[in-house]
Amino acid sequence: MDIEPWLLIVMALVAVLTGFLDSVAGGGGLVMMPALLFAGLPPQLALGTNKSQSIAATTMAFVNYARAGLVDWRKEKWLGLLALAGAATGSLLVQQISTRALELIVPLLLMGVALYVLLSPRMDDTQAHQLLSRKGYAPVAGAIGFYDGFFGPGTGSFFAATQVGLRGEGLTRATAHAKLFNMMTNIASVIVFAAGGKIVWALGLSCAVGAMTGSWIGSRFAVKHGARLIRPLLVAVSLALTARLIWGWFAG
Repeated sequence: MDIEPWLLIVMALVAVLTGFLDSVAGGGGLVMMPALLFAGLPPQLALGTNKSQSIAATTMAFVNYARAGLVDWRKEKWLGLLALAGAATGSLLVQQISTRALELIVPLLLMGVALYVLLSPRMDDTQAHQLLSRKGYAPVAGAIGFYDGFFGPGTGSFFAATQVGLRGEGLTRATAHAKLFNMMTNIASVIVFAAGGKIVWALGLSCAVGAMTGSWIGSRFAVKHGARLIRPLLVAVSLALTARLIWGWFAG
């Protein structure tokens, strides 16, 4: 698929915004997917190309959070691998099954995330009593990974909110671990979409440059400002994704 040079530049600039959002609260696909469709990409190519730029954003964010000492890679890597396996399974399955049911359920889940973040006194940077151990959280990580490969919107929000609510992590550390897990799910999805020839590489690489730039800015802001920045963005992104999915359901 031939892409005009000016479109590569415009989409790279759009990716700066999506990278910022993904690094702090997730939901960059809320902006990138409509932009890719508007640029003329068929839905499957848009999905694959979006993953190719999203992996750049989540990787850059993960590196910045790790440098700040917010990621325990050695202890969390197994959860990341479970999320990767779940995403690979979801990416394969989505090519066989309709996503209509998820389109009905996900708005309710995202609304729940937004309400929890908005109303819970625990959505800050203090540690709390964990309801699930690391092993206990493993099925949750795998399920969210599967969801990301199968459908995707709000994955970062789900990872962050469940780690605060179930593992008792502070919001900034939960967001850092969410980037690790989301990076792993994106790796799996990119491999599957690339194998199926569903990525426009020129556009994906151009967007990746913009996404890495936005992610570098966003993750540094998040490390510096913590929950004061992450909490309102997480609420805003969750509500925006909810509205977008509900609109798409009624419009469709």
